Amino acid sequence: MIFVKICGILDLETALVAVEAGADALGFVFAPGRRRIAPETARHIIRRLPREVLTVGVFVDEDPEQVRQIAGYCGLAALQFHGQESPEYCRRFALPVIKALRVGSIAPGGDELARAGTYQVWSLLADTLVPGRAGGTGQTFNWNLLAFRTFPRPLILAGGLDVDNVRRAIATVRPFGVDASSGVETGGRKDPDKIRNFVRQAKEAK
Repeated sequence: MIFVKICGILDLETALVAVEAGADALGFVFAPGRRRIAPETARHIIRRLPREVLTVGVFVDEDPEQVRQIAGYCGLAALQFHGQESPEYCRRFALPVIKALRVGSIAPGGDELARAGTYQVWSLLADTLVPGRAGGTGQTFNWNLLAFRTFPRPLILAGGLDVDNVRRAIATVRPFGVDASSGVETGGRKDPDKIRNFVRQAKEAK
């Protein structure tokens, strides 16, 4: 069954809704932006979650020591890097790492997806390239670009996924997992009904 991550968690109520709906992982954003969460708040939420839920800290080009301090303080179980972090950077951490690669983005050394094999990480995450934005844009990309590609690590699909398109996205890409944030929001806030429906649609996808 497909792995489902709900990202941009800001409060305990939303976290528990996602867990009860069947989400496998929750994302806590520590990078600048409207979904940024204070470490104290994340710690409070994480300490009240079931141990089997993967709690993921999302960072963008952060100082490694700061990442370690936040991860230890909050009790994070995994790290997600959503910036220009190099393979060498990702290898500095003991926790499992998810490295985001933006579809269509050209990084030093070539296309980000073409460099997927250089990352010795737990999982790769494919997101939509939007110039000047690290992620969380709510925009999709052409999933056919991934339909016939193989990756050296499990692939999590992100970028504008919602209740209406997640089944089609899964059928096209056949990823290990899916990740949603803006697609389960209404008016910029997480919507419990959308979260429940998204998780159900993803888990029932063929």
